[in-house]
Amino acid sequence: MVEVDLPERESMEFDVVIVGAGPAGLSAAIRLKQVNPDLSVVVLEKGAEVGAHILSGAVVDPAGMDALLPGWRAEADHPFKTEVTADHFLVLGPAGSLRLPNVLMPPLMGNHGNYIVSLGNVCRWLATKAEALGVEIYPGFAASELLFDDAGAVIGVATGDMGIEKSGEPGPNFARGMALLGKYVLIGEGVRGSLAKQLIARFDLAKDREPQKFGIGIKELWQVKPEHHRQGLVQHSFGWPLDLATGGGSFLYHMEDNQVVVGFVVHLNYKNPYLSPFEEFQRFKTHPSIRGVFEGGKRISYGARAITEGGYQSVPKLTFPGGALIGCSAGFVNVPRIKGSHNAVLSGMLAAEKIAAAIAAGRQNDEVAEIEAEWRAGPIGRDLKRVRNVKPLWSRFGTALGVAMGGIDMWINQIFGSSPFTLRHGKTDAASLEPAARHRPIAYPKPDGVLTFDRLSSVFLSNTNHEEDQPVHLKVKDMELQKRSEHDVYAGPSARYCPAGVYEWVEKDGNPAFVINAQNCVHCKTCDIKDPNGNIIWVPPQGGEGPVYPNM
Repeated sequence: MVEVDLPERESMEFDVVIVGAGPAGLSAAIRLKQVNPDLSVVVLEKGAEVGAHILSGAVVDPAGMDALLPGWRAEADHPFKTEVTADHFLVLGPAGSLRLPNVLMPPLMGNHGNYIVSLGNVCRWLATKAEALGVEIYPGFAASELLFDDAGAVIGVATGDMGIEKSGEPGPNFARGMALLGKYVLIGEGVRGSLAKQLIARFDLAKDREPQKFGIGIKELWQVKPEHHRQGLVQHSFGWPLDLATGGGSFLYHMEDNQVVVGFVVHLNYKNPYLSPFEEFQRFKTHPSIRGVFEGGKRISYGARAITEGGYQSVPKLTFPGGALIGCSAGFVNVPRIKGSHNAVLSGMLAAEKIAAAIAAGRQNDEVAEIEAEWRAGPIGRDLKRVRNVKPLWSRFGTALGVAMGGIDMWINQIFGSSPFTLRHGKTDAASLEPAARHRPIAYPKPDGVLTFDRLSSVFLSNTNHEEDQPVHLKVKDMELQKRSEHDVYAGPSARYCPAGVYEWVEKDGNPAFVINAQNCVHCKTCDIKDPNGNIIWVPPQGGEGPVYPNM
């Protein structure tokens, strides 16, 4: 790439700079203004609009919203339209299913009192609340660089330059990014954010923690026939089509307006490089207990996103000089409940309250250690601690035995307050992948275009777009290593773990060549997590690019 001298950035100053207009970032912004209306607060969002990059199930525990906006239920325009009315848990086999009695499930697994929502629409609604309080929100601007003072404290972020061509040179539409400076910076980028990764490494925030664990969640939104719709039904399942050694599960959520959300999660510590999470999801929909819901229906949206699964023992230190990690940048998902947005809201509120107090005391750009000191003893810590052994038990003992043992552990926590041990996760998800020689290729059926689909038609429904004449935002550190290891040893799993058809190995002049179709990227970050050598790095493209999820 050509080295080019670029002009100095213009800068803007705020009390607090927040990266990411998700549940955590917007809740932090709202809480800051509730505590002190005079604070200047800005939120940067890399999506073209607030909610454009938000993808979640989602069944939401309203605990966070009740704390942030106690009167929200009385408002006519809130997005929580469908309260859960029925809760089903299924074990799937190849030809049938077994419904587990609800009485066997630990109480924390129940969903009554929760709401089926589009989390993107929740964020759009929260953004209106924030703006009404005077928060500035800048969608379409990706925070691409951390800014530090001479002492090494974070003092702000810079947005990415626009109009850089593939050569690395400024094009005719070049615009230099802005520097946004703040007394404190909150990082709420979501799972595996590029700035959070840098901060965790620079300040050794993962010291004495277990490796973070991840899943890949793939989701479709369907319009179904009225006779197949049951508003308020929440159905979770595990088992087929995954084998008993591969963790994962699936869900169907019946929303309002005859819409059904169907999703599939594969834990990214799977071993078989021939496994394709996307294809497993398509197979899942053909199960006799599932497919009837979609007969005569129409798929209207598609998306994919990584999920943090490490839980209590994998949450990094939250604070660093000049700011804190919040939401999924820290990893507050409760895995067995498949819920994290309530904890994201609560983490944003906690950070906001402590930072507002620090500013009131005349502090800035120091470490607000009170955030780290208090979260484990609060509602987030209590929520995660009681399920901390479920994921490692599942990983260690497989689906049949591991899920049962996880259920017993949750009951112990329910009855006795806490189990007497905390299990470790061990390997990273990248290190869990095994060489192709130990496995057989998986023959997946071809899509029928009615119930099952291919990647490219799916990406089309995500409204994904990237300017092609820009540097590729998926960085391969060592292309020779990619050929020698990812291709030769692991049989090119990137072509299968990516749910958007970004990666291909093709024949070129008699040799395999690695092709990156970056314009297809839905920003799920799976490649940054699962590449066996950590050789692929995801960084933000130009602001405003990527998917535009309308109702996900």
